[in-house]
Amino acid sequence: MSRHYLFTSESVTEGHPDKICDQISDTILDALLAQDPSSRVAAEVVVNTGLVLITGEITTKAQVNYVNLVRKKIAEIGYTDAVNGFCANSCSVLVALDEQSPDIAQGVNTAAESREQDSEEKFDAIGAGDQGLMFGFACNETPELMPLPISLAHRISRRLAAVRKTGDLPYLRPDGKTQVTVAYEDGQPVGIDTILISTQHAPSIGEITEQAAVQAKIKEDLWSAVIQPVFVGCELQPDDQTRLLVNPTGKFVIGGPQGDSGLTGRKIIVDTYGGYSRHGGGAFSGKDPTKVDRSAAYACRYVAKNIVAAGLAQKCEVQLSYAIGVARPVSILVETFGTGKVDDDRLLELVLQHFELRPAGIIQAFNLQRLPSERGGRFYQDVAAYGHFGRTDLDLPWEQTDKAELLKAALNEPVSAAIG
Repeated sequence: MSRHYLFTSESVTEGHPDKICDQISDTILDALLAQDPSSRVAAEVVVNTGLVLITGEITTKAQVNYVNLVRKKIAEIGYTDAVNGFCANSCSVLVALDEQSPDIAQGVNTAAESREQDSEEKFDAIGAGDQGLMFGFACNETPELMPLPISLAHRISRRLAAVRKTGDLPYLRPDGKTQVTVAYEDGQPVGIDTILISTQHAPSIGEITEQAAVQAKIKEDLWSAVIQPVFVGCELQPDDQTRLLVNPTGKFVIGGPQGDSGLTGRKIIVDTYGGYSRHGGGAFSGKDPTKVDRSAAYACRYVAKNIVAAGLAQKCEVQLSYAIGVARPVSILVETFGTGKVDDDRLLELVLQHFELRPAGIIQAFNLQRLPSERGGRFYQDVAAYGHFGRTDLDLPWEQTDKAELLKAALNEPVSAAIG
């Protein structure tokens, strides 16, 4: 019997209060790693009306002006006018930072630092920066091997920001959320059920001041300038049965940190797979790559994406878990939900043979500590909004499918490996 169901994912724009915090945290991380790739960073940010608080634990040799970094990033996002209740030039910026706890640091600071760079001994000697579990996922619903609902929600959010910044829809303001509901039949997307956009806007649009008329104008403009361009080239299109909801409360004038406070790490589902896959609970932003919440989640995505890209499964979820101070994963799980062309146990053997999953090895394989310097001081802040995965607009090492052919070829080879 066929099964019909709906699945929904959401995204937020870069002006959402929580996303402001994520981007500031990762801007700080970029600046520190660009000067000192061995920086240990756990930067947390809080925003509220007229206020930015930077807190957390940082150990670094870098010298940066945190206040200037914050103001520049807020201006880039679009909060340059005091009418928003939050402005780059006038908000208060408070800094309250500690150094990393030596009890935590000793799990990573080992005698390996005196061993040969990137040697096997060093990879085994440098432990995970924390305990925890991470998931990665890929599926064949989109060219970027992401679930369709979160892919569409991100595309709409990015487009919403683009038309604001280009001036095509100058009355839009930085805060916004998008949500897409996709209809599925037997596990395959078959239709676009609902599109929801909540976008901050000016109280009036030109001479249009009556709220119902303002909302009607916004809805009309979003359809032509945002939604239709997003769906160009997509196999599934909105149709006359698709619901379009725009600012359902009737208006969205007060937004950003004036409307809601924001915190780093509060949009972990937006950052990943839109709820389509499981999540280990750890946030990404503001954390240097020794934190496996970040680096191992990237590794999980890399493994899952290469398995799907190799045609070995239609869907693949990978879980890793770590103990603080221990290099090798405590556990590894490969799950293909019955879509695998070979047994999941066989895929696990391939993963153990062909993927580096020790924290120091992941950092080296993806160049995670040096990418900010090599890319002009800007890397992590660009994934802090609109998702860390499936980003066709960015060159991300964990999005490469360079091991897909290797995996296909390896299926004909004997494999013998174990979790060490």
